Amino acid sequence: MKKIITMTDIFKNRRYRGKHVVLAAGKVYTAKTGDGAAEILKKIRKNHPNITPEVAYLSNAHSLILWM
Repeated sequence: MKKIITMTDIFKNRRYRGKHVVLAAGKVYTAKTGDGAAEILKKIRKNHPNITPEVAYLSNAHSLILWM
């Protein structure tokens, strides 16, 4: 029996820090840049048109994000 991966599991895992993460169809895809994440999204939409992917950027532990 496979464990279903959720975004909460991804946020807890340190290996995804500093990366763009896309979760779709039970699989985790990572990219270092936003352009890489966009390419992953294009491929997911083409191969799995009925699935809605979850997308997040996990900043490094020492990063500060200011929202204005």
